[in-house]
Amino acid sequence: MTAVPVQPALDGTIPPPASDYETWLEEIRPAFAEAARSCREFACWHIKVDRKLPDPPKPKTQWGSAMHHFANEGLLEPASFTTTRDGSAVRTWRGTRAARQGRAA
Repeated sequence: MTAVPVQPALDGTIPPPASDYETWLEEIRPAFAEAARSCREFACWHIKVDRKLPDPPKPKTQWGSAMHHFANEGLLEPASFTTTRDGSAVRTWRGTRAARQGRAA
């Protein structure tokens, strides 16, 4: 197994080592549970940026996996789509009725 080089951030700091997916999922769960209770529609990256959440071990695929994981648990449901700065479409989410009423976490 070869070591993967760590890319420093633009400010020169070295990011903390990536945890495994399950650990990362538990780290970000409170932020998305709070967003689900808020009754507002959001894109995943809104919460990531607002709460300064860490990236998963595989950022290109695991953000979407996390959203679908939370949906399968009954925390989130698909709402609509929005566009990003480059014009691509991304899914928006909202809390399920149970999440909005505080019955899902």
